Amino acid sequence: MSSEPHIFFNEVNERQGVFHRRALMAGGLTALGVLGLSGRLMELQLVENNRYKLLSASNQYNYRLVPPPRGRVLDRNGVELASNRPTFRLLVSRDEVGGNVDETLDEVSKVISIPADKRKQLIRDFTQAGRYVPVVVAEDLSWDEFARVNARLPELPGVTPDMGEVRVYNFGGAFAHVVGYVSKVSETDLQHAAEDEDQLLLHHPGFRIGKQGVEKSLDVMLRGKSGGQKVEVDARGRVVHKDPGGDVKPTAGKDVVLTLDADIQNRALEVFGEESGAAVVMDCRNGDVLCMLSAPSFDPNSFVKGVGGKEYAALTGYDHKPLFNKALTATYPPGSTFKTMVALAALENGYDPNIVHVCNRAWPWGGRVWHCDESHGAQNLHGAIATSCDIYFYQCALSLGPNKIAAVAREFGLGEIFDLGIPGQKPGLVPDTDYKKRTFKKDPVWHPGETPSMGIGQGYLHLNPMQLAVQAARLANGNKAIQPRLIHSIGGVLQPRNETAPDLPFKRENIDFVRSAMAAVTSGNGTAARVANLGLGSILMAGKTGTAQGRNYAGGRGVHGTNGAWELRDHAWFIAFAPSDNPRYALSVLVEHGGFGAGAAAPRAREIMRVTLLKDPEIRAMIEKPLPMPAFPQTDPNSPAEGAAPPLPTDANGNPVADPMPL
Repeated sequence: MSSEPHIFFNEVNERQGVFHRRALMAGGLTALGVLGLSGRLMELQLVENNRYKLLSASNQYNYRLVPPPRGRVLDRNGVELASNRPTFRLLVSRDEVGGNVDETLDEVSKVISIPADKRKQLIRDFTQAGRYVPVVVAEDLSWDEFARVNARLPELPGVTPDMGEVRVYNFGGAFAHVVGYVSKVSETDLQHAAEDEDQLLLHHPGFRIGKQGVEKSLDVMLRGKSGGQKVEVDARGRVVHKDPGGDVKPTAGKDVVLTLDADIQNRALEVFGEESGAAVVMDCRNGDVLCMLSAPSFDPNSFVKGVGGKEYAALTGYDHKPLFNKALTATYPPGSTFKTMVALAALENGYDPNIVHVCNRAWPWGGRVWHCDESHGAQNLHGAIATSCDIYFYQCALSLGPNKIAAVAREFGLGEIFDLGIPGQKPGLVPDTDYKKRTFKKDPVWHPGETPSMGIGQGYLHLNPMQLAVQAARLANGNKAIQPRLIHSIGGVLQPRNETAPDLPFKRENIDFVRSAMAAVTSGNGTAARVANLGLGSILMAGKTGTAQGRNYAGGRGVHGTNGAWELRDHAWFIAFAPSDNPRYALSVLVEHGGFGAGAAAPRAREIMRVTLLKDPEIRAMIEKPLPMPAFPQTDPNSPAEGAAPPLPTDANGNPVADPMPL
């Protein structure tokens, strides 16, 4: 009897069991996957629906950057010094023209003119621009040019006419060195602004960044915050529709109000004419700077669009240096204007102002002969200031030494950098014995022969016109070491004033002595008596002339006065304050290579001071006193008025009788 092998059934059962277990496991995993996928789909469609709806919309809509209007720069009376005006321009999108930049420029050139040098710059701009950043091909187009472009727009793919804003400086060069200018953003600007929050604005083709003066120092406050224009775009990012309802308005930049007065500044530029130099006017009561001029100047409007190579070369090559801020950056020997500091230092250190020195135009001392412009005869300290006697101050300075003079000079702001809110100041130099030790390692000793030059504002001494204006203002104030102030307000917020200015550490009678001597400079036999009369009645000006040696006279390398080559002549200075009996305003005027202070600087200072005083309502009221009523001859009140008919005759009772005159 045969039977089936028992082992066969066991193997079949075992294989079926393995298969069932594997199928069950695979089915379970599949079920878990389907369940997870279904859950995720439910989460995407129900829970995160709003998020992905927004992301989808962002693929369809975009925001085009809208630059903000730049804040205005105003003078103290609200006169616009820098503002904005509409401008027509032409943009070309790099992503639409691709590599056909030259062909596009050729087509645009058929409609508007593109100079060769401008075309080279545009090629560089296209190379540096981002893919979706348009390049400004032309700006400040006339209406006719703008209309021609619009008429031929179908023939100009990738070209977009646009209207934006351009910076405009309403007084041209009068405020160029103070207000500064804006210009295109350079690679250097981008590197310096690497941490700037508004990088997109910096790359916008219409954006201009401050390059000098207030425009540079307050650029972030003036530029404002950019906005956005909501647009619908296609898959390539090109605009196909605008959605004004979704626009984000830009925030305009803050207005900046300066302490300057446009009338005074313009008059200063006018009186300088073609001369080179600077003028600074201060209110000696609070430190407000009413005028800060550097002449000659330049038109900042040229730099907004991009100054041409020839024009820039002409500006940099001109020996009067119109791009150089002579009020703050340039430094010069102050000449005889510094004698006021020597005199005050002498008085503070016990010097007797009645000491007399005799001036015969030459004074031998120290193995050489020291000279003076005139033979002043016997002079005391007061007279030496009025007549600007060099020989007196040679000897006065020698009695003091450099350290005592320097200490007084620094209290009057000389050698100091002021917090004006604009860059570019140079401190100049007020020397002393420590300076000699630091600078001249081979000869660190201050020799007595170096002191007389310091006594007349020469030698190592170098200062700028702003510092000389501060010196005059502190002398005029007499009490406070006021600081110059240029920024009045930013965005309506007033900036700090001089309420906490420290007291001047000098005896008031000594300051009054110097002020009295400065009043004598503009009267009697003073050096500026003939040229500093304001012609404003009882309102007088006190001042001090200065003639500063620009070159060494030895070997024919300098010219004293106004003869000879311009670049070899002396610098002309004049500092002043007015009214002399109750000072309100102080100024300093420098005429570079102008010759003598009384001949070149004082007459210009007079005209600037006249405008300053006439702008003050209280001073003007003092000048414009009403004339007295004319005196009329006394008449009998009962007599008839001139030209009136005589009264009718009356009888004894006072009754009128018939007119005796026949008809």
